[in-house]
Amino acid sequence: MQYVYVKDSEGFVFKKKKSEVASDEKIISEKEYKKKSGLALYEKKFGHGGARENAGRKIKFASPLKFQIRVTKEEKDFLSYAREKKLDFTVLMNIAMKADV
Repeated sequence: MQYVYVKDSEGFVFKKKKSEVASDEKIISEKEYKKKSGLALYEKKFGHGGARENAGRKIKFASPLKFQIRVTKEEKDFLSYAREKKLDFTVLMNIAMKADV
């Protein structure tokens, strides 16, 4: 399939199959197509025909981001103790909720 660049009666440019060119469309050169569509300026500005380097979505990390909260010394000691003894906070929360009822 051979593609050509065309300009329609309103001045819009696009690439399409040579067999699909309408009678009111004019075949133009690739250079004129790039100039009219703005691709030439884009390539000139960035130098490589694409967006700036490292643009786009970033990879997601395997672990969630770390965050900090302010706690008292007693709370910090309790959390350290709970981690050391491998306490299950879900079980503790369920026990505390049952005690409230």
